[in-house]
Amino acid sequence: MPERARLLQSIAAITRDYRAGALPSPTPAHVERWINQFPHDRQQPILAEMEYVLGKTYVSQAAVKSFLTRLINHRRWTKGDPRSFWRQVNFLDIQPRGRSQTELLALFDAMLQEECGISIAECGQGTRFLYLDDRLFSGGRLGTDLDNWIKEAAPQEAQLLVALVALHTQGTYFTRQKLDAAIPASRKNITLRWAYQLKIEDGLFQCNNSDVLRPTGPGNDPAVPAYIESLGKDQTWRTGDSLGPKQFFSSIQGRELLEQEFLRQGVAIRAMCPYLNVHQKPLGNTTMRTTGFGTLFVTFRNCPNNAPLVLWAGDPWYPLFPRLTN
Repeated sequence: MPERARLLQSIAAITRDYRAGALPSPTPAHVERWINQFPHDRQQPILAEMEYVLGKTYVSQAAVKSFLTRLINHRRWTKGDPRSFWRQVNFLDIQPRGRSQTELLALFDAMLQEECGISIAECGQGTRFLYLDDRLFSGGRLGTDLDNWIKEAAPQEAQLLVALVALHTQGTYFTRQKLDAAIPASRKNITLRWAYQLKIEDGLFQCNNSDVLRPTGPGNDPAVPAYIESLGKDQTWRTGDSLGPKQFFSSIQGRELLEQEFLRQGVAIRAMCPYLNVHQKPLGNTTMRTTGFGTLFVTFRNCPNNAPLVLWAGDPWYPLFPRLTN
């Protein structure tokens, strides 16, 4: 099999359960339609690097189920008696927008019945509360949800458990600060514990050792410096040859290829897609005046808007991961 055909087939296979039921299963033809939007000489190198990256950053339903199974049997939380532990837990479903929490709780319910023989409906007998979601990016949603819950609905005494498939370090830092301030301000005795599978480094001061896309410069396309000038802020460019703590990239050359091509094409997408708002930057949604958030984390449920535009932006761009908007 020619290498290009193998790569198309492999990427389709890795992402085969993306939004299953709502969209047709990805095919090599779907991946090819996406990659054909890039310059011809860069298509196969991009495919090769994306095969490697998605093998580490795409989270299938099976992987989420595996995380939930480990969470249910979390030894430091359950002390070896998960059935008794989870009977004491109340399950928060408090996100005002989106369905990620509701859908993950339904999946957790099925796994809890499988592992412990009880359902969520049989739980809630204590003062433990679980906030479950698949990811934390900037932390805005999680921080606001829990800040409001602490102020309003939380009891005087509670243990708050936060469980996430993945978190990004910068958003986690600001979220912890927010919750650490909200708890004493509420005059309630609330303790906070975290569990997660994947910690993705994107810290403000870790640009040179990050797990997200952080370009080394604007590249050769004159449209990119023009866009950056419109941001009104000097950019911090990555230096060095680190692949990041999680080693998501196959090589420094592969990393730089995605950074430069996704930045260049992202600027072009912003120019061609009038529905994008000011925060939807070439490398992903952020309120900061940068080229974008830069995550490559995608789950079977959805592609975050914090990922590069080339992955999810629509009409007239053809996305690899058509996004379900909230």
